[in-house]
Amino acid sequence: MLRIVPYSHPALRYESVPVQRIDATLRSQVRAMFDLMYEAKGIGLAANQVALPFRFFILNLTADPDQPQNEQVFINPEIVKRHSSLIEEEGCLSFPKLYHEVQRARKIRVRAFDLEGNLIEIEAEDLLSRAIQHETDHLNGRLFIDHLAAGDLRNLSPKIKEIEAGYRKDQAEGIYPSDAEIRRQLNELAGRGTGTKVV
Repeated sequence: MLRIVPYSHPALRYESVPVQRIDATLRSQVRAMFDLMYEAKGIGLAANQVALPFRFFILNLTADPDQPQNEQVFINPEIVKRHSSLIEEEGCLSFPKLYHEVQRARKIRVRAFDLEGNLIEIEAEDLLSRAIQHETDHLNGRLFIDHLAAGDLRNLSPKIKEIEAGYRKDQAEGIYPSDAEIRRQLNELAGRGTGTKVV
């Protein structure tokens, strides 16, 4: 069963591996991720936010499950061009109720595959551009807090520590295995290790 994992779950720092095939399992994972995203009132979710070490993410900028026509899936995305920059507030479903301004490219060009296996190329601006950059960062093991200046990070430190403490409490209660076991499972899923058990 998939769930959105909080900071500092190891999957959030795991550099994702490319998706090798689009099949029923991937489609099922995508659907489950949309359901989780809507429940959390988010507009985007990367695979490693649900402890899947694969290069794909989903978006629906309306955050509205009644507007499935706005659902987008980006598989093995690559940002190939960036233009100018813009500073705006961001949040993240793995950092509940934590927000801060982040500088991103205002306009980008991204290439990816959709859920039908078609290669797509999109020119994105403003919120769409920001969301794509945020989720692509996730796939590289990078978080929005990594963009913050040292002083801003210090100011947010109490809230970040609170989120991490919640994760450690869940871990102590058996909701999550140890970090070492999570890393082993991620490696196994990514094809970098051996074993039979998956997350």
